[in-house]
Amino acid sequence: MGNFVTLEILTDMIRQYFGQYRPEDETVNALNHLRRILHEVGPFSQEPVDCVLWVKSSEVVANDYNPNVMAPGEKKLLKQSLEKDGFTQPLVVSEEKDNYLVVDGFHRQLLGRGSSVVKRFRGWLPVACINPERKGQAERIAATIRHNRARGKHQITSMSDIVRDLSRLGWSDDRIGTELGMDQDEVLRLKQISGLTELFLEEDFSDAWTVR
Repeated sequence: MGNFVTLEILTDMIRQYFGQYRPEDETVNALNHLRRILHEVGPFSQEPVDCVLWVKSSEVVANDYNPNVMAPGEKKLLKQSLEKDGFTQPLVVSEEKDNYLVVDGFHRQLLGRGSSVVKRFRGWLPVACINPERKGQAERIAATIRHNRARGKHQITSMSDIVRDLSRLGWSDDRIGTELGMDQDEVLRLKQISGLTELFLEEDFSDAWTVR
């Protein structure tokens, strides 16, 4: 019983530790360490949002496949929201060896580097890391598309390129449809838009599918 730690004792120890002066980087890293520990031992360890970390914006890398388009007015409103309300949701990222690759939050991470916003957050960005088993290239792309489609924002041409790439990575039409929330007609239509006949070697089409 002598080693029993109460919540009050633990709270006092944490306050005492962070009450000591240390550089900001060291403080943030210590907080991130505690968040990872709490995430690990908590009941929601499989939920990315349960562990939000603050990382240097220089460590966050934009993906090169984001099909989400934001109108100038929406971008201006997002910038104003970040300046006035702060980050109310983290960027969704894949934790790689040397950086964090954006899965969702492409525009937030861009604006988070702006002069007026970076002053508020001192060069840090909040991130939630996708589960390790979802870190493959195809899985990251699928996660990005699901986030974008849930908001109703995506470009058809970019979507067709992504469907093409997933097909080349060996995904079947059924898996593409399941992972991206599409029916088979939409998958085939996007493959046709990409204009690559190699994608249709095993498909039969009627003239109604022709894009003019």
